[in-house]
Amino acid sequence: MALTLPAHPDPLADRLHASGLLPELAHGLGGPFHYLLPERFDANLAAFRTALTEADVEGRVYYAKKANKAAVFMDRCAAAGAGADVASLGELRDALGHGVRGEDLVVTGPAKTDQLLRVAARQGALIAVDALDELDRLLALGSERPVRVLLRRYPPTQPRSRFGLDDGQLHEALDRCAAAGDTVRMEGFSFHLSGYEVQPRADLAGELVELCLKARVLGLQADRVSIGGGFPVDYVRADDWHAFLAEQGPGHYHAQKAFAASDFYPYHFPVAGADALRAILAASPGGTGASLAERLRQAGVMLLLEPGRALLDRAGSSVFRIQGVKDRPGYGIVTVDGTSLSLSEQWFASEYLPEPVLLTEPGRDASGPYPACVGGASCLDSDLLTWRKIAFPTRPRPGDLLVYPNTAGYQMDSNESQFHELPLPSKVVIDHDGDRPRWRLDR
Repeated sequence: MALTLPAHPDPLADRLHASGLLPELAHGLGGPFHYLLPERFDANLAAFRTALTEADVEGRVYYAKKANKAAVFMDRCAAAGAGADVASLGELRDALGHGVRGEDLVVTGPAKTDQLLRVAARQGALIAVDALDELDRLLALGSERPVRVLLRRYPPTQPRSRFGLDDGQLHEALDRCAAAGDTVRMEGFSFHLSGYEVQPRADLAGELVELCLKARVLGLQADRVSIGGGFPVDYVRADDWHAFLAEQGPGHYHAQKAFAASDFYPYHFPVAGADALRAILAASPGGTGASLAERLRQAGVMLLLEPGRALLDRAGSSVFRIQGVKDRPGYGIVTVDGTSLSLSEQWFASEYLPEPVLLTEPGRDASGPYPACVGGASCLDSDLLTWRKIAFPTRPRPGDLLVYPNTAGYQMDSNESQFHELPLPSKVVIDHDGDRPRWRLDR
């Protein structure tokens, strides 16, 4: 029997799906497309800022640009005075080109090129230094203004990480910053943890608050700590998620494909988005004493955060047109006009689990459940957007649409390529400023 795992109800998306606009876009664009809902980005950004205000913590939100390449989200950052987290010269230029000020950028990533460091320094961006040689290259730039840096901390609880400065390197970096005088403005520390747990983030943030106090003894500014991203998104209901994990097995997938529960993103998370930030601020570093929020206030330390997926929650979905349906014993194989390159979980040996919504022509009666997996238009046997046999309400037909919900965060363009010279899906911005939705291409 097919397993079901629908995304949370979304009335705004439902109204859009019922408007008749998506079939028109599919016809006009001639291929798959992603639709974007920028007001959702605005709401998510506002929610994170509200969490900081409620905790009486001075903070700043930087949108992790790598989560989605759409121009509209950079536009929204600029309009709201938010920052952006960039990791390449191309991302930096794009953010500047959409109006995000240089001083509102934080530059992350390993082993940054000299050109990226030079442009970032000239624009007044905050640069997260990942290695001692990177710091030396920055100090040698001869910038006309002090270079703004954070020192990235190696996470002791994640010893396999390739990022950050260990204890000895961190203290050496502090000494070099102090010796550099006005050449550098060492503004604090940063880290990024894999996973989504609250306490490890509070613990490491608390450690870096104390390190800020020690760095000030050396004459350094040291008044901010960046806790990176890793704010989870809650895609599905708790009951559905737990039932899915308990029941799923090879028989639910095409070709008897096997997944372990650990292979999947945690699509249900009880404390997600801005609420996860609230939990981090309320937690006590080390498990005792004052909360992180209180320690930040007492030390006069600003909290920086770099959410990506969490700012894009429900801010976009991916739409594919069905090209054909093939019957197999007990289930079908639906082929759509795109590829699994547009759902990046497939390329991490995983599965995007919130199930697609089938849109048919108005008035067509449901003929009963039709279980089917969803394949891409390429010649690769492994090109499946969904290995799981989805219980569609009726047998899909060519021309019907499949809408994969809530794909804006890291799904819709992380791995896309023009394989088979198939066109990349267009990005369509949907505006709801009247009785009916209006659209425009993203670029």
